[in-house]
Amino acid sequence: MRNRLIVALLTAVMLLGACSSNKSRFAEQKKGDPAEVNTQLAIEYMREGMNEAAMEKFKKALKQNPHLQIAHTSIAILYERLGENDLAEKHYRKAYNINRKDSLTLNNYGQFLCREGRLKEADKMFNAAVKDPLYRYPETVYTNAGICAKKRPDLMLADTYFRKALQVNPQYPPALREMVKLSFARKKYLATRAYLQRLQEVAPLTPEFLWIGVQAEEALGNRDAVSSYALVLKNRYPEADETQALVEWEKGRGGR
Repeated sequence: MRNRLIVALLTAVMLLGACSSNKSRFAEQKKGDPAEVNTQLAIEYMREGMNEAAMEKFKKALKQNPHLQIAHTSIAILYERLGENDLAEKHYRKAYNINRKDSLTLNNYGQFLCREGRLKEADKMFNAAVKDPLYRYPETVYTNAGICAKKRPDLMLADTYFRKALQVNPQYPPALREMVKLSFARKKYLATRAYLQRLQEVAPLTPEFLWIGVQAEEALGNRDAVSSYALVLKNRYPEADETQALVEWEKGRGGR
């Protein structure tokens, strides 16, 4: 759980960095504005795992400009990384109150609320985030909304969100991965096959998805595809848990 949170936070920081490089993100700021500069430095420190240095720069930025929304959103992510969730929410709320239509803040606040188990509140944030037609990453918002819907659990709603993500970006790996898992969980093996094939075109298959491929193709009666997925899994990931599961599964079916 801790590792998944760190990965999610690092992903959010990467998005912040991408957005902070967009000139329109700081259109209201003068070139070389000290608060903006300190915020961007802090984001870079976060990427490098230099949390103390990042915190110092964020606090300095917020003293220089208490209304700099990106600084509040970013420091909130850092506080969550450090386990200071009360302070994280305080700054998410401040960022939200500065501009309730900012998609970056809405998306990250929604992720925070989802991790806190406040799923309906999170869904409202995600839906607000995608209303901005100029937001550059709607597929990330839809995917986050789908992941949160799975926790409710509302698999039909999750399916809807993941499909919307793929309508925006048909090659978006996170949404494709989620559709593979969702289709497989619902025993829709033809759909599982189709999404696996699409995923394989844009990203390498991890042990989890190779093992899903084995099981889905077995259910569909395609022995050649079963053998193909199994061979890749064994050769590329001999120590993976999924490989061990495959070996046990093959023993159980008599090596067929």
